[in-house]
Amino acid sequence: MKIEPSGQITESLAKFLLTPLEDIMRERLAADPGENALRLFEATLRRVPAYRQFLDAQGIDPGKIHSVEDFRHLPLVDKSNYMQVYPLPARCKGGRLSACDRLAVSSGSTGIPTFWPRALADELEVALRFEQVFRHGFRAHERETLAVICFPLGNWVGGMFTTSCCWHLAQKGYRLTVATPGNKADEILRVVRELGPYFEQTVLLGYPPFVKDVIDAGSAQGLNWSAYRIRYVFAGEVFSEEWRALLGARVGSSDPCHDFASLYGTADGGVLGNETPLSIAIRRFLAEHPAAALELFGASRLPTLVQYDPMSRFFELVAGSSLAVTGDNGVPLIRYHIADRGGLMSCEDLMNFLKDHGVTSLQPYGLEDGEAVCPLPFVWVFGRADFTVSFYGANIYPENVTVGLERPDFAAWVSGKFVMEVRCDAEGSEYLSIAVELAPGVKAEASLPDVLAQSIRSQLLRLNSEFANYVPALKQTPQLRLLPFGDAEYFPVGVKHRYTRG
Repeated sequence: MKIEPSGQITESLAKFLLTPLEDIMRERLAADPGENALRLFEATLRRVPAYRQFLDAQGIDPGKIHSVEDFRHLPLVDKSNYMQVYPLPARCKGGRLSACDRLAVSSGSTGIPTFWPRALADELEVALRFEQVFRHGFRAHERETLAVICFPLGNWVGGMFTTSCCWHLAQKGYRLTVATPGNKADEILRVVRELGPYFEQTVLLGYPPFVKDVIDAGSAQGLNWSAYRIRYVFAGEVFSEEWRALLGARVGSSDPCHDFASLYGTADGGVLGNETPLSIAIRRFLAEHPAAALELFGASRLPTLVQYDPMSRFFELVAGSSLAVTGDNGVPLIRYHIADRGGLMSCEDLMNFLKDHGVTSLQPYGLEDGEAVCPLPFVWVFGRADFTVSFYGANIYPENVTVGLERPDFAAWVSGKFVMEVRCDAEGSEYLSIAVELAPGVKAEASLPDVLAQSIRSQLLRLNSEFANYVPALKQTPQLRLLPFGDAEYFPVGVKHRYTRG
């Protein structure tokens, strides 16, 4: 017997399909995000058994949480103290995994997947972020658009989540047709070549380094990318404005503010924010004015800069530089510490910052004067605050690399210390670079880097399911550099070691 959808699901779907995006955002901008987060806390307390148990284990009396200020003193939730402690059903609403109708996975440091369930209503919330991109950036409500999903398909969060959100937009009336070749370069090129001519624009959605590989492969085959009016949606990586310009030039794009959008997303929280024409124009200004960027971000490199809906994802700064988020989902997140380094600023404050630095118009950076913008707040993200690096959308953990180096036959050669970083070659293509410290007094044999690289690759494939599924085979072998013991740049003596470099 078919089970009819609940009234709440029907109401959520109807509101999404029938309410214009501008009306939804106008309603949300008028609401109080803090009070909304407090209401989500109260609902989670009633409906999620694991969260009640968590507060009890932390010695928290939930009856004393009455205000937004009280809410901000609730203990942080993370994977180690919550997700890995309480059973998955207990973390779902009603204590039932069956309350959700779809699942995604992410890979942790051990390679054991973490499951993230969600329901249709959760997906519709994220679909609004895609609607912002496809409406305000790509004008897909006016232009016949081919959306090509280049993220890995299967249970991995990127591919199916993105596909579903694009399907929801098509159902809402956007002139959108979705193709799903996944991260198969030959299939992507075939889709673009055969179907692209029937559309006014083609959008490639995927991890930045992989999409670049596809563009380069198509160019090598003689594909005239400019004929397809390419737009990009990226996720999972921080990239430079020079890299954005490079990718635009390779497909004949001259409008970076409206031909690109980067998403800030996680497997646990979905899409948390998205680039807008406004945020891209601001980032382009900051790229040309490093002193202003340093003043704003407190770092000499550019983070991803996006706008976010605080009624959907309520951000807080922890210890001044680490992000926590509250948001409804299949597993509701209450002050969830996502271990990303970044910052927050209101739209008004950021615009005032620009005025203080002499910016009276963003037209030189691609945003026309008078263009409508949504005054959502901004969040910026440098990347993980832990020791991971992101490569082709896969989180790579030091624990994965350590296993590849800790073989008995390597013990006499290397100290065990290493530094991971993602670098770019002269063509702007990314590769995984690992600097390895030699043991004291050792001079390595010429073959050692290749032997170590193959050992690390085999362990990454064995232990890290994201790496195995996201990273193309030709990119899976890291490039190793063997450095002397105590190298002043990478392995200074007497300084706490870090396994990654930003």
